[in-house]
Amino acid sequence: MPELLLELFSEEIPARLQRKAAEDLKKAVTNALVENGLVYESAGAFATPRRLALTVTGLPSASPDTREERKGPKTDAPQQAIEGFLRGAGLSSIDEAKVQSDPKKGDFYVAVIEKKGAPAVDILREILPAAVKTFPWGKPMRWGSGRTEWVRPLRAVTATFGADGEDPEIVPFKIEDVTSSNVTFGHRFMAPDAIKVRRFDDYVQALEKAKVVLDIDRRKDIIRSDAEQLAFAQGLELIADEGLLEEVAGLVEWPVVMMGAFDEAFLKVPEETIIATIRANQKCFCLRDSATGKLANKFILTSNLAAEDNGATIVAGNERVIRARLSDAKFFYEQDLATPLSDNLPKLKDVVFHAKLGTQYERIERIEKLAAEIAPLVGAIVEDAKRASRLAKADLPTGMVGEFPELQGLMGRYYALAQGEKPEVAAAIEDHYKPLGPSDRVPTEPVSIAVALADKLDILTGFWAIDEKPTGSKDPYALRRAALGVIRIISENALRLSLGRFVSDTDLLSFFHDRLKVSLRDAGARHDLVDAVISADSDDILQIGNRVNALGGLLEAEDGKALLAGYKRAVNILVAEEKKDGKSYTGDLDDAALSASEESVLSAAIDLARTDVSVRLEADDYAGAIGSLATLRAPVDAFFEKVLVNDPDSAIRANRLNLLARLRDIMHLVADFGKVAG
Repeated sequence: MPELLLELFSEEIPARLQRKAAEDLKKAVTNALVENGLVYESAGAFATPRRLALTVTGLPSASPDTREERKGPKTDAPQQAIEGFLRGAGLSSIDEAKVQSDPKKGDFYVAVIEKKGAPAVDILREILPAAVKTFPWGKPMRWGSGRTEWVRPLRAVTATFGADGEDPEIVPFKIEDVTSSNVTFGHRFMAPDAIKVRRFDDYVQALEKAKVVLDIDRRKDIIRSDAEQLAFAQGLELIADEGLLEEVAGLVEWPVVMMGAFDEAFLKVPEETIIATIRANQKCFCLRDSATGKLANKFILTSNLAAEDNGATIVAGNERVIRARLSDAKFFYEQDLATPLSDNLPKLKDVVFHAKLGTQYERIERIEKLAAEIAPLVGAIVEDAKRASRLAKADLPTGMVGEFPELQGLMGRYYALAQGEKPEVAAAIEDHYKPLGPSDRVPTEPVSIAVALADKLDILTGFWAIDEKPTGSKDPYALRRAALGVIRIISENALRLSLGRFVSDTDLLSFFHDRLKVSLRDAGARHDLVDAVISADSDDILQIGNRVNALGGLLEAEDGKALLAGYKRAVNILVAEEKKDGKSYTGDLDDAALSASEESVLSAAIDLARTDVSVRLEADDYAGAIGSLATLRAPVDAFFEKVLVNDPDSAIRANRLNLLARLRDIMHLVADFGKVAG
């Protein structure tokens, strides 16, 4: 079956946009194909710095004929309705419609719309330029005198369609002054001449000969493999950086990997600074010594050119720029070290954190106070927590953080250690931002925990106080991340900490509940069990997690499954009878009215279990409380097997309904079993 080849050749497309743009092109074209009746077998999208390419295989040569019956108004409908029906159906006269009868609705018009299929090329010449003109670039541009918007000026369009064994035809269309053809172009410098192509397979081969690797993932593999081999030959290891690898693969069409070096004297600067400098300014990879694990004074660069001098000039140019950048970094580092962190604090009085929440200095004061409250609860020395809070943001005015904001906290730790601060204080300066995401580690040292929790709780309570809460997908202040950070710090450090002590807003507590539900579900917990153990005032993160696990253990056992079935049966009976009787059953029993042995046994078991459950919950022995509930399985089963709840004697009936209410209420001490599925 025929195949479509489309290439949009332009000036350099930003690397960060290429992968998504290729998928957007595939989606736009394939959706339009299907809408026009052209189903296909497969589609593939590709991107290089100068082109987006698409192949669609297994296309029919024409769209199928279609026949549609469109129901219209009744035959006695107003003329205006009939005329609207004719316009919508494309009929020139009502005589072209037929009349159908319905026994209930009477006679009505029906238009039979028959549409002949169209050649695929005719459909493609309409949908391809439309896909280009409506392409979802974030910030497109115009060029020349045209009105079409594209991320960078379009220079050529390749569009061919045809079956194997035949010469494909060009899909004819025009975008501004660019006319579609069967011609593309190779590497800008090494093979700039025009290349005539037919279909996708020979297109890929022709590009390869013209020094263009079409597939971005293949370019990534080439860069990674060549870099690792170069490093290995020198006794070094490549520092993995998937984000940089993706970016570099989007900067080159023909990757050529080389190694450069810089002066060992720069290794006195913190390695994170060197890595950030080389990564940000030259898009190069750093290396470690395989034997020592220390940063090496070598780097990997990726050129888009196989130079005649084997890259010597390119390497020298990169080394020259990196030397200058590292000199700047060394200068910033030495200047920052010469200034005590505490001397930076007055500068933060002029740095606004938020118009309604004050300056960074005022925020530091709040964090310091909050950390002092948290410190005894997590085993931290109060004065250390206060000192770390005081200095936590003090690296923000430094030259190094001004140059590389992603190093905030980390540089603070380096400066604090160099200036004689306690190691635990220095560690807290770095760690108080953590975790920054689901894969980031959480602070584990007490001082770091206290400051990290204080930082995040201050953000959350502050923005809740000024009613700046996340809405829908919008969360400009990363409040969801802050809440998840609090949850992870508490959970992963097994902390017993009452959030209610620091969070007075019930809506904020509910926000924590929502984030905790997401966290527990991601960890594999059943959503219904999470809902069952969380109440409106639940504020102990660790306790909630433990309760979910304990409840899950009960319900996986046969006793738990049977008890849940008994609970649901009891509640269903109560709901029905309370609705019928117009009153609630509160669990007040008349012992003298317990006429059957099974109900007496159940009553005694409930009383015993209620006492034990209350004691265990008071002692925070939730697993023990769950175990106490499990003992009710046998008496509950026996009760429902032998006892008729709706006894003809109204007093006996009421007493038995109160007994079921007691069963319900004791189980609700542990969890809301009504929210448990099954």
